[in-house]
Amino acid sequence: MRSVLLLVCLLGVSLAASMERKPRHCKSPPLLTGAFTFSTQNEKAWFYAGYEYDAWQERIRIYETGVYNNKSFTYDVLLLYKEGVMYQIDSKARTCTKQSLQVDFMPMGVPPNATLVGQFVVGTSSGPGEGLLVDTWQGIAPDGAKYMVTVTEFGCAPVSTLYHTKQFGWVIVSYINNIKGILDPSALNPPPFCPDLNAKPVGMPVDFFSIVNNLKKTAV
Repeated sequence: MRSVLLLVCLLGVSLAASMERKPRHCKSPPLLTGAFTFSTQNEKAWFYAGYEYDAWQERIRIYETGVYNNKSFTYDVLLLYKEGVMYQIDSKARTCTKQSLQVDFMPMGVPPNATLVGQFVVGTSSGPGEGLLVDTWQGIAPDGAKYMVTVTEFGCAPVSTLYHTKQFGWVIVSYINNIKGILDPSALNPPPFCPDLNAKPVGMPVDFFSIVNNLKKTAV
């Protein structure tokens, strides 16, 4: 019993000391694999997505499944920011389209111009392993949109992002099951049945939010 009480006391002292540290702007680990949920205020869209993230090469692969207007859909895209290209991939049918990606890469983490909202414990600090210490920041993006970012105090792992746009209202992204590293490095390269980088893109240029807007077109 004394050992348990000592452990709880030490946890409380450690957590209190951690919360006295002033949070700092940070970048998330450059290689991440995980999943996230995404929902929009105005579009009534929700989806769950697996992802692989490479900040060094500015590449993201997103595997989406979700519901729009009570209809399920799947969506698989590879975003190559340095090349300015998005591939929409159907591995089952072995088809692939290439479109221009017209948006700057934004690394996960806390933007330099963000201001601290506060430091919080997600869950509870009453016992070991029952809480997660996080920092929440807010700011204005270059396009004038408001945002709020929450990351872990230790490691700067993404927890959630809120982003306000005129088109969608509040967009909410919640990250789950994050691990450091890339489980399948080949997934961040276009499959062999995709057009090569020298091939001419088709369709209209896209950005992240236009990709989301297209989800209703893929619902089946």
